Amino acid sequence: MPHTMTGLDCWIRKGPSCAGLAPGVRLGLLAHSASIDRSARHAIELLCNDDRGRLTRLLAPEHGLWGHEQDMESVADRTDSISGLPVISLYGSDEASLRPRVEHLDGLDAVIFDLQDVGTRFYTYVYTLSYLMETARDAGIPVVVLDRPNPIGGVAIEGPVLHEGFESFVGRYPLPVRHGMTAGELAGLFNAEFGIGCDLRVVKIEGWARETSFERTGLPWSPPSPNMPTPTTALVYPGGCLIEGTNLSEGRGTTLPFELVGAPWFVGTALADAMRGEHLEGVVFRAASFRPETRKHAGSACGGIQIIVTDPARFKPFATYLVLLREALRIDPASFAWRTETYEFETSRLAIDLLLGREDLRPMIESGATLAEMEAGWSDELGAFLELRRKFLLYP
Repeated sequence: MPHTMTGLDCWIRKGPSCAGLAPGVRLGLLAHSASIDRSARHAIELLCNDDRGRLTRLLAPEHGLWGHEQDMESVADRTDSISGLPVISLYGSDEASLRPRVEHLDGLDAVIFDLQDVGTRFYTYVYTLSYLMETARDAGIPVVVLDRPNPIGGVAIEGPVLHEGFESFVGRYPLPVRHGMTAGELAGLFNAEFGIGCDLRVVKIEGWARETSFERTGLPWSPPSPNMPTPTTALVYPGGCLIEGTNLSEGRGTTLPFELVGAPWFVGTALADAMRGEHLEGVVFRAASFRPETRKHAGSACGGIQIIVTDPARFKPFATYLVLLREALRIDPASFAWRTETYEFETSRLAIDLLLGREDLRPMIESGATLAEMEAGWSDELGAFLELRRKFLLYP
């Protein structure tokens, strides 16, 4: 089994010099509950006790510093009860709160980013990184990314590339849904291709190859958000998050978020049979009944299915859930509906369109298009993205 060292592990072993910084540097840290080393010690604990630098300020993304807040729940500035340091929230009550202000970085010599991403365009942490990079550029200080493995691998890519006009906090740049890059690699892409131009320094992972599954890294898993309890959750998320764009439960408030899908009116056997008929690789389907304790349909028994991954190497999450949406709509068109409420501060477009990242896919789902017909619409764009990303890959 590889002995993988995250960027945080490398920083603790080598000190600020691994990012070209001098001893005694004054640091800000953008962190969350999954900012841990190989021994599950948190970055705040480690940096507060490291006299080679001075940790003076904390920043927190969506879900807050310790993962208390649920999806799309605003987070207030506060004082961290463990370290006593001030915490600046980068997920407040309006869209402006997503971007740090220059004064938030006053008195710092550098700001560190150490968030565990999950390899999917929808996950908001890499866009928080992009906003931090822009502000740090304006403040004239470097951004240090302590890189971490992509938990769903660095080889497979899947899904459509985001089109212009569909930018949001669940998709700021033209990435495919499953991009196969680490946060450090994405930072390099954002910096060079999308005009940020900050002083970017990436502390690379050691002992990780692109095809290495998270389970084989030997690293501990800590949920990076409240409904991301396991690496398997991350694996289904590139498709499972699409359910947020509907009135179906995506399993939030259960022990299997994004693996369970259903609603109080749904008969799970019909959907399970339809999905089995698609002969999708690396996955099987179980008719299920579940009761979410929070979020959609909280307290109500829901019929639906469980998506069970049997072969991660062959499983295509986006394709699987795209077919699931089509079949759920076909089976019960009178009850199925697209979400119309505000989604990640966006009011002018449907959530499903923001997640799909283009205007042609939802009509294809509604018309019953085949998976092959839908995938044909983005194959050329995936090829172009593969060529672009090659310049920014840091690992074999």
